Amino acid sequence: MVKKTLALVLAALLLAPATPFAAPSTDDLAKQISELTQQLNALREQLEEVRETTDDNTDSVEQLESSAPKWDEQSRIRFSGDYRFRMDYSDADTKAYWGADAIAGAVRDMQTVTGYDVQSILGMMNGYSAAERKGMIENLPASLAQMGLMQNGLMPGTAEFGAAFPSALAGVNSLGVVNGYSMTPKDTFDNDILYTNRFRLGVTADISDNLEFKGRLAMYKAWGMQSNPTDVGPYMMNQFYEMDGATTRQPADSVLRVDRAYINWTNVADLPIWFSVGRRPTTDGPPAQLRMNTGERMATPVNFMDYAFDGATLGAMFQNPIDFMGYSKIRICYGRGFEAGPTEQANELDDMDFGGLSWDIINKGSRFMNIQSFLAANIVNVPDGVTFSNPLEMALNTGNGTLDTANLGDIYHTSFVYMDKYSDLNYFLAGGWSRTDPDGVDEMGSTLLGSWWEDPETKDGYCIYSGVRYDLDDLGLKFGLEYNYGTKNWISMTPAHDDMTQAKLATRGHVGEGYLIWDLPVGDLLSDKAKAFMRLGYQHYEYEYTGSGNWLGAPVDIDELDDPLNAQFFAPIDKMDQVYLTMEAWF
Repeated sequence: MVKKTLALVLAALLLAPATPFAAPSTDDLAKQISELTQQLNALREQLEEVRETTDDNTDSVEQLESSAPKWDEQSRIRFSGDYRFRMDYSDADTKAYWGADAIAGAVRDMQTVTGYDVQSILGMMNGYSAAERKGMIENLPASLAQMGLMQNGLMPGTAEFGAAFPSALAGVNSLGVVNGYSMTPKDTFDNDILYTNRFRLGVTADISDNLEFKGRLAMYKAWGMQSNPTDVGPYMMNQFYEMDGATTRQPADSVLRVDRAYINWTNVADLPIWFSVGRRPTTDGPPAQLRMNTGERMATPVNFMDYAFDGATLGAMFQNPIDFMGYSKIRICYGRGFEAGPTEQANELDDMDFGGLSWDIINKGSRFMNIQSFLAANIVNVPDGVTFSNPLEMALNTGNGTLDTANLGDIYHTSFVYMDKYSDLNYFLAGGWSRTDPDGVDEMGSTLLGSWWEDPETKDGYCIYSGVRYDLDDLGLKFGLEYNYGTKNWISMTPAHDDMTQAKLATRGHVGEGYLIWDLPVGDLLSDKAKAFMRLGYQHYEYEYTGSGNWLGAPVDIDELDDPLNAQFFAPIDKMDQVYLTMEAWF
């Protein structure tokens, strides 16, 4: 191409008409030749630049075309995540109480002397007042000697009774009956400082126009430990941290586990309907995003259902006829909370399943209202991954010493939340109702909210929950206050709670919390998902009844624990204070 251009230029010069002036001199010709040579060299350089640019562009286009499939493949998969460092201080005051092991020992000794079975002994004890039962257990040998003489017609206060008592007492002691039992005294448990690390890695993969995969891995551990630091001491109710519904939600070891993994199929049949199946996004539901500073809803169910489970959802979305309400989503949900596995037909154990409905009635900007209702069917006394001791078997030296898994009945649950924002003030109001419908009793005599082989009966519980958060965006500060109260028979399905020791929304009593969030001045954030902040909070718990967060056994008034028939497995907390400080980065 360069040669052809030069030839055309030379031809044009040769064909140029002669000037009418006199023939140029030799010097003039030499000067013109020099100028033409310079022009040709400049033209040659320009043509070379054009050729090189064309070749470079051709290479770039070819590289883009060859790289496009790789870039498209990589763009289908997107990663996100968060890291949290947390410091905790806790202080808990417990009440004096009768321990389950002490009562089991007393029942063993009474059985040894009387020959009665356990249920007969408990029936006999029910004939006495709480104070009389306490005295009986504290002075068990004398009580048994007295009972034996009374059965033979000798009454206390008579000369015959006084004369026969020493030998009767000696006979009781000869059977190995210990010299009475006593209550476990009240105590204080504290943890000066606890450090934890939590790391979570999320992934989203586009499979087709209407199908995507979402997953999240999580590691959550305490500094210097490969186990749960709150599962120590007699007062903690955190022994369920290993159950399937709490996996990755409480500190354990440094293993990275699957927290969520599910697929979403949207626009089913070209309708606003979707289907989703897998390890569900069912933790940290609304209104938890306010105090956790995530800025958006993190789960389907309201926070009273904080349970990581496997299941499926069929949902639909539609526009509300009133603009104030925005759009609505309604979902039918199913999940499995416990897999029974193969069992003997003579001792059949049913799977524990969830089924319910979650309806976003209002969803417009910061205005949100949801109501959810579900049934937890075939509730088991001992979830998977949990070993629960059976003090009666241990005392009587029968069985395997642990509580065998059994179905106890069903739990019905309904809750709602309304949240909105006025200027810089966020606020919410939530409430819940729970009902236990027991139809079984386990080998220890416990059922849903029932103990000591009592007849199973339906019981209702209630909870209220409210809070506000005021945002000072110019200063990067947010202030929040929350309060919740649960009644005697309240049950929340919250084993996957994010509170360090006790699930506040499971509390049978009062909990108040205040917190401060500070957006860290780390420069311009490089993504709309990026966050960097610190959170300082304080929680105060006031318990009115025992067994918060547990559906096994009857709740007992915290001020009536001197009755031996109100025995407890764990030291009941009266009051607890919790202070936490986090530093978090979301990316």
